[in-house]
Amino acid sequence: MDLATLARNLQSGDRRSLARAITLVESARKDHRAQALDLLQMLGNQKQALRIGLSGTPGVGKSTFIESFGLMLTAQAKRVAVLAVDPSSARNGGSILGDKTRMERLARDPLAFIRPSPSQAQMGGVARRTREAVALCEAAGFDIILIETVGVGQSETVVAELCDLFILLLAPAGGDELQGVKRGIMEMADLILVNKADGDLKSAAMRTCADYAGALRLLRKRPQDPPGYPKAMTVSALEQANLSLAWTEMQALAEWRRAQGHWATRRGQQAQHWFGEELRQGLLAVLQQEPTKGIVAEHGRAVAEGRTTPEAAARQVLTLLHRL
Repeated sequence: MDLATLARNLQSGDRRSLARAITLVESARKDHRAQALDLLQMLGNQKQALRIGLSGTPGVGKSTFIESFGLMLTAQAKRVAVLAVDPSSARNGGSILGDKTRMERLARDPLAFIRPSPSQAQMGGVARRTREAVALCEAAGFDIILIETVGVGQSETVVAELCDLFILLLAPAGGDELQGVKRGIMEMADLILVNKADGDLKSAAMRTCADYAGALRLLRKRPQDPPGYPKAMTVSALEQANLSLAWTEMQALAEWRRAQGHWATRRGQQAQHWFGEELRQGLLAVLQQEPTKGIVAEHGRAVAEGRTTPEAAARQVLTLLHRL
């Protein structure tokens, strides 16, 4: 299929074309990369969906929450895309990519699209090409895009550079108020949802929510937040409790940011961030090409053998690059 046909089919909402386009942008082949850039240029960025990032530790119930939340949205005739990032093996690079199995009911919903992707050792909880996959889902006409991170802890802040709203999912009894004061992922969150607030865990969830609500009051006020945000609340993905209330809070925050101009400003800052990231990745790719590749390998051996320090070797390589 030529790119023009692929772009036309994708914009008409064809799910198979969207899946094929995401595969294209995730490919590491040079010819595929050139085609992916051409495709993204054809599609432009006229359509804007509400991008919601979701993070949380493993076992907090992210997949269960996304399925329940997604089904609630599709029941309101919203088109929902889920981009789930799975951790890759440090040994062989493989990933399970089992999110469609976990979200079986949502995967069958005609208004939903689920795409798992391997993290490929990318730091920050998202895959390198997740931003481009988001752009493709927007071009395909989805109203809401849910970005599920790997789920490894406090360092998953890169997703904040992809989304309009950043939701942090916590488990009951997951930490005291001191945990909430910790910098990192906490200060990036727009809404903290304590999941599993049902059955025997309900009282523990209420206490955890109160702890984090108190911690949020200690964080410095952000200019992009209206009064009362960020806030913490309890939900139960299993019993679908408070999901509609959480959605109401998300909509209110998104509408306020649009009205105040923070939405457009933040989108511009995110685009600038990814421009710098592409430059950094491009420079690293240059280092893997000859003659630079041989120079880097030689200095790497010197470091491994203890003949020089990593800092001194890096400085020498950078000095040589300036001379090339």
